[in-house]
Amino acid sequence: MSVNTIGARLDRLPITPLHRKIFGLVAVGMFFEGFDIYIAASVLGAAYKSGFSTLAQNGLFISATFVGMTLGALLTGFWGDRYGRRVTYQTNLILFGAAALASAFAPNMETLIVLRFLMGLGLGAEAVVGYSIITEFFPARVRGRWSGFIGTLVTAGLPASALTAWLLVPTFGWRMMFVLGALGALVAWLLRRDLPESPRWLAAAGREAEAEALVAKLEQSASAMGPLPPVQASAEDEVPLGAGQLFRRPYLTRLIVGCIALMVVNTLIYGFITWLPTFFVGQGESIARSTGFALVMALGGPIGASLGAVSADAFGRKPTIIGASAIAILLSVLFGLSASSTMTAVIGFLLTIPIYVLVAALFAIYVPELFPTAFRLRGVGLCNAAGRSASIVVPLFIGPLFSQYGVGGVLTLMASALMIMILVVGTLGIEPGRKGAEEDVRVAA
Repeated sequence: MSVNTIGARLDRLPITPLHRKIFGLVAVGMFFEGFDIYIAASVLGAAYKSGFSTLAQNGLFISATFVGMTLGALLTGFWGDRYGRRVTYQTNLILFGAAALASAFAPNMETLIVLRFLMGLGLGAEAVVGYSIITEFFPARVRGRWSGFIGTLVTAGLPASALTAWLLVPTFGWRMMFVLGALGALVAWLLRRDLPESPRWLAAAGREAEAEALVAKLEQSASAMGPLPPVQASAEDEVPLGAGQLFRRPYLTRLIVGCIALMVVNTLIYGFITWLPTFFVGQGESIARSTGFALVMALGGPIGASLGAVSADAFGRKPTIIGASAIAILLSVLFGLSASSTMTAVIGFLLTIPIYVLVAALFAIYVPELFPTAFRLRGVGLCNAAGRSASIVVPLFIGPLFSQYGVGGVLTLMASALMIMILVVGTLGIEPGRKGAEEDVRVAA
């Protein structure tokens, strides 16, 4: 049984209780991934204020995170396509949880940077596999919405982390944040032991009986909700797709678009969002006020991701990406012109919304749709690795850029990156829309 036949059977289904269970199991891990990534925003401001770290070391901490995430994304792409989504998904949590717990007891910033690299390996794997699982399980007609809602839960980790830091860091210190991250990884690992393997991957790996059993289970659950429409698998279903196709047209063009898009969105998040408390501290605000302002702005994250989830299905992937980028450029100009901390926080909240529309539309929806099951994780992994590599370099320049030119210099970098993405997605990007997960990648470049 071919992958596209399995996919066609999945795409005709309504959302069943098993779909919702899979969503929940993926969501819990992805939420804690977001929480753990955004720990940096609260930890670094407090560590800098207390003298535990310097601005340069804060940049190295963020860069070490993304060196780890880059390698984690690359390794996961090959490992996940070879050994399956489920085993890869669980392994990264063990690595991350152990490193997070050790980070709570780091004696100096150098040790913390090394441990953050190990945490990054697990975080890089989580992002690649989590979004791909949703793409491979959920029907095409609503895939954007459900994938985007996973992105919403990831971004909910930002205000959750900011709120936790605001409540706990002034009293208990920044080490408590790593303890909470380790506990979250343990909870996610325990719950996800019941996560089923992707039926599309099972079919691609030649494990047809297991794929058939899982799809039949979904169909049985769906049949209780009403009659199912006929299966409509395309003839292109039988065309073999070797991994080498990833570096040939039309997939190479999609790989380039995915890499550039994720490089830009990572620049926005880790060159701006995670530095917000540090920016406020550098301008003379207290830890309490800086984390409070960051919390207000962080609330725009889940709102933006939810809008991205809905608009990607309603208006299309490309219009959502290009429109959000243009709005973010406009708001970044207003942010730089703001004269008071309160107004800056309000405009920052509004600016955070289109940034996280892009996070949901790109990470959760668009990039996983660019590649077929046979090498989806390798394609997504390479795009994520390219994005993370930009995040390795960008933080090293943010500290000096902020010191010399203030927030305006950082915002200029953001706007330039957004203009590049508008150009690349607008001219080279495809519009997958509501096609099947295998059909998406066979449309003309």
